[in-house]
Amino acid sequence: MARKSRVNIPKTYVLKKSGRVWYVGLYIRLSKEDERLLKHDDSESVKNQEKILRAHFAAMDDGDTYVIVKVFIDDGISGTTDEERKDFQDMLTYIEAGKINCVAVKDLARSFRNYGDQGYYLDDYFPRYNIRFISLYHQTLDSYKDPRNMRSIAVPIQGVMNENHCAETSDKVRAVFDMKRSNGQHIGSFAPFGYLKHPDDKNALVIDEAAAAVVRDIYTMFLDGMSKNAIVRNLNEHGVLCPAAYKREVLKQKYTNPSLDPAKKPLWTASSVTSILKNRMYCGDMVQGRYRKKSYKIHVQERTPEDEWYIVENTHEPIIERPIFEKVQALLMKDTRTGPQQKKLYLFSGFLRCADCGKAMTRSQVKGTVYYFCRTYKDQSKTACTKHSIKHNRLEAAVLYAVQQQVYLAVHYSNTIAYINKAPLLKSQSVKLQNALDQKEKELAKITRYKQAVWQDWKDGEISHMDYRHMREDYDNQIEELTQVIETLRAEKEELENGIDAESPFLTVFKQFQNIEKLTRDVLTELVEQIKVHENGNISVKFKFADEIRRVIEYIEINTQSEAV
Repeated sequence: MARKSRVNIPKTYVLKKSGRVWYVGLYIRLSKEDERLLKHDDSESVKNQEKILRAHFAAMDDGDTYVIVKVFIDDGISGTTDEERKDFQDMLTYIEAGKINCVAVKDLARSFRNYGDQGYYLDDYFPRYNIRFISLYHQTLDSYKDPRNMRSIAVPIQGVMNENHCAETSDKVRAVFDMKRSNGQHIGSFAPFGYLKHPDDKNALVIDEAAAAVVRDIYTMFLDGMSKNAIVRNLNEHGVLCPAAYKREVLKQKYTNPSLDPAKKPLWTASSVTSILKNRMYCGDMVQGRYRKKSYKIHVQERTPEDEWYIVENTHEPIIERPIFEKVQALLMKDTRTGPQQKKLYLFSGFLRCADCGKAMTRSQVKGTVYYFCRTYKDQSKTACTKHSIKHNRLEAAVLYAVQQQVYLAVHYSNTIAYINKAPLLKSQSVKLQNALDQKEKELAKITRYKQAVWQDWKDGEISHMDYRHMREDYDNQIEELTQVIETLRAEKEELENGIDAESPFLTVFKQFQNIEKLTRDVLTELVEQIKVHENGNISVKFKFADEIRRVIEYIEINTQSEAV
């Protein structure tokens, strides 16, 4: 939005009286780049542009009358787009209403830095409304006194130069911003909800405790099983200010959200809660570059692909501990819709799948008893799948038993690993792995020599190019397979020699539930990936950390073989 003029200007000011009457609109623009430069050079300020233009008309002695109707000022606004220049649009309204018939600017760059717009206004718009256009510098123009000069080749060339200058400036500014993003420096106009800009370093963040408490409450409510809509209702019913309202009312920031109606008090929404739950900024990582302008001429924001975001870990104090944040992300990946009139999620929401069709299970209550059915069978077609029905109580007991068994095994594995790690290194198994590794490395060296030899045969004309290509592809495939086997053997040997930590994080996660007697969503979120329900009423539980558990089992088997010495 354009700022108000810093100079008091009368609405109408007659400079000369006689001849033809010109009703003049002075157009002045100061860009954001100019504001930065003015720290060293005041020549482009709003005040000086106006002084130069007024002096020009004061010196006019051609018998005409010049009436300055209004000074239109876009202060701190880019010249590459018309829509964002409020006073420029206001000037067009004056033209179309017949209030002015002359437009004067200090130079073309003040009015246009977009080559296409310059051509449109000078060649079409201004002539159509019989507007006299005057530019004082960098191609002096006066469409009334010297119309031929308006057609000079120098005019479009100057337009191209002005646009090129804007493009180069945009590239330089973007390069500086990208460098700061890469270094983990915050460059946004506003800190994320829950943070403030550091008082001594505008590129650093510090926690705003009042807002951070709200963020923590949102995470706690979500982990307690509340749906996002229930969280929204809770926050709004308790009068908690949403981020937009908090920034305006508490922090007194000039914050605007184009998606909100400025006439209404903003409230919490499911999208704002989801944004907070997904934002890595809250676990201490700087995430920037999620949106960008299409170009220096098209100031429309577009979402950037996630692989192009700038993410720097551990740049500021976290509001949410990383394990809690990751737990929330795992929950967000699941289907966690609530039933009618429910504030909290059902125990198994998002975890149940039909073992045959893979679709989610649906929950139904029949005469006070809760059942789960295959959604395909119930909602789509009874020929596409079968019921796969199971009672809630039976399912809960079965899953609890599976969890208890897995926890028992985790404790057992941890104790076994601790015993193995205290024992002497199992020499024979290590020797066996080394022998296998040596053998595969010899095979790889041999295949590599064959590949080199076949290339020489082709160069010497002993085989055709087609034969060479087929043989090379075959050798490449063999090399790739051997390389993977060698990497696996090396990893196994290193694991055997270095051992596995009995207190590894994933074993610790299971061990914390040693005395579990009741199934909760917190337990499911921590330990369970998915639960499949089979047609015969059986279930299969897929636990998290499956790969880590497999490696533990392999490590124990390797180190407890009877032939090992």
